[in-house]
Amino acid sequence: MKLDRGSVILLDLDPTVGHEQRGVRPCIVVSDPEVVADQRFPLVCVVPVTGTPGMGALYPALNPGWSGLTKESCALIDQLRSVDKGRVRRVFGQVDTSELKASTRAWCSSSASVTDSLRPGKRPASVDRARSGQSAVRARRWPLAPEQ
Repeated sequence: MKLDRGSVILLDLDPTVGHEQRGVRPCIVVSDPEVVADQRFPLVCVVPVTGTPGMGALYPALNPGWSGLTKESCALIDQLRSVDKGRVRRVFGQVDTSELKASTRAWCSSSASVTDSLRPGKRPASVDRARSGQSAVRARRWPLAPEQ
């Protein structure tokens, strides 16, 4: 089975925990095609798809058509995950180039905002204190036992 970036595949996402997207559902492959084709890498990165409309840049719209989707859907960029290729049940089709670009932009902007927040001078003060060995909350000082 050939999986390219932008392929719409049917996956079984169970088992899951908490608010992770679950069940058998379509997903978009976002892994590099050379990595997916290499037998040494058994995982593929995917973004789950839902029929529930999403609001905001993290939920780009996907139209039915060549992708194999039967109704208007949204890519759940915030649910990006790696799954074993053995979970793939079927390949439906390919998302439109513009939809793939919108999904890529959404992922890049979300990961850039996380990365920017971790740069020096952009971090919350508590993170800077933790890196310098200080605690955001003062630890209770316990008396040391006498040496024996």
